[in-house]
Amino acid sequence: MLSSEARLQLLTPPNGSVNVVIDTDTFNEVDDQFALVHALLSPERLNVKAIYAAPFHNKRSSGPGDGMEKSYQEILEILELVHVEHEPPVYRGAAAFLSSETTAVESDAAHDLMRRGQAVTEPLYVIALGALTNIASALLLEPSLSERLVVVWLGGHAFHWPHNQEFNLKQERAATRVLLASGVPLVLIPCMGVTSHLQTTVPEIERYVEPRGEVGQFLAE
Repeated sequence: MLSSEARLQLLTPPNGSVNVVIDTDTFNEVDDQFALVHALLSPERLNVKAIYAAPFHNKRSSGPGDGMEKSYQEILEILELVHVEHEPPVYRGAAAFLSSETTAVESDAAHDLMRRGQAVTEPLYVIALGALTNIASALLLEPSLSERLVVVWLGGHAFHWPHNQEFNLKQERAATRVLLASGVPLVLIPCMGVTSHLQTTVPEIERYVEPRGEVGQFLAE
């Protein structure tokens, strides 16, 4: 496991473009579509190496596997609309949540993250926008990844918030515990109390986003 000094060094804000993979339950809510498009259109800051479909389960899916598959298809649709020079590969993630904190859910996404993490010579940033199943599974399969990754996770609420019933966390408590116990450098982006302040309006979307071609129309709709 990394020393505290080494972990802090990896958490130093980087300069220039960094290599990232994005783990996203894209079909769940509209914020992931905006985040994915922004990342793909920001090569000067983010070099997107791969995209992973994350599982989710609510009224928009019949189960975690269905949520993952719908997210996978949504990612492919976005890539058809965003014309980038180097299109990153897309991998299906876990079809189920972790049943315990010791057993991985194997998937193409978890295995790709494991391979990429083992091959890097500089930190690989993992942008996690949903449940942590794929990332926790990769860490269970190869614990040494905790020394090679920096995870940026949208999950939980601000520490002063009166409860922590946040969607990404509460549907995957086991994976969250795996991540927190792994020692991997973590940038936590809380939902209520932090990202809840990142707001826009329908008129702003109609003026600044919708005119931006097919992908702008897709996001506005």
